[in-house]
Amino acid sequence: MKNIGYFLREAGKIIRYNHVSNIFSLLGTGLILFLLGLVVALWGVSSQLVGMLQQEAEISAYFSSQLEDPQDIINNIQLIDGVWNVRYVGAEEARARMENILGDESYVLDLFEKNPFEPYLEIRIHLDQIDSVLQTIKNLKGIDYVRDNREVLEQIKGVARALEILGYLVIAAVSVTTLVIISHMIRQGIFHNRDQIKTLRLLGAPDSFIGFPFVLVGFLLTFGGGLLAAVLITILINRGYGQLGGTLPFIPLPSRDRLLLGLITLLLSGSAALGILGSLFGLSSINKENHG
Repeated sequence: MKNIGYFLREAGKIIRYNHVSNIFSLLGTGLILFLLGLVVALWGVSSQLVGMLQQEAEISAYFSSQLEDPQDIINNIQLIDGVWNVRYVGAEEARARMENILGDESYVLDLFEKNPFEPYLEIRIHLDQIDSVLQTIKNLKGIDYVRDNREVLEQIKGVARALEILGYLVIAAVSVTTLVIISHMIRQGIFHNRDQIKTLRLLGAPDSFIGFPFVLVGFLLTFGGGLLAAVLITILINRGYGQLGGTLPFIPLPSRDRLLLGLITLLLSGSAALGILGSLFGLSSINKENHG
């Protein structure tokens, strides 16, 4: 801490020595981290939307027409692990739903002398337990047929998995790219200051004393990129929420304040960590200079 003034002056010299390259490194890092923030934000919104769709995942169970009261079956289904709601849908309600779906074409239902629809049980399930739930319900006494909507449910499940994988891939790509940029920048700084490094070694300065200004440079530039990304993502989120809230109010958006707090924390802490790690990787060049 006694030498912090010296370290800051040295870091300033390193930055000013190749200021054009460092400015582009800061801007490039900021844009990369902004991309990370954007993907994480979309991941958060999409995850909430997919979570809502998963909660709406349902199957339909048709019971025997000879069964006068399906309450016993309803009670048994509610006890199944993976089922969170069971609702009885009468024949008239089933017809009304189909009329809403058909719209202007609903007149075709009037061609039937009797209501063609049968009562059934609307069962909402946890999507990750679909196989076990289906098998258990099919084996219940009194259940004639189960419409599982498997294709639609599997598509929802696939969307959720794809979004998760995409998020992890982007995080990995941004991390590696930032580490490479900072490491290369530190190596350039060490190369341009190789004579000063040799002089400090002859004076007996340890590697930690020599390398700390370079670590400080990497931290400042990457953290500056994180601040830039945080400002850009804040502007984008505020405008996006303002537009989506007015035009698409049915989209289940997460809390804006909580989303921004999480994104800013991720960008600032992530940029600081990546800056330090990238600088430490770049400092491996000092050992080469020591042998050179």
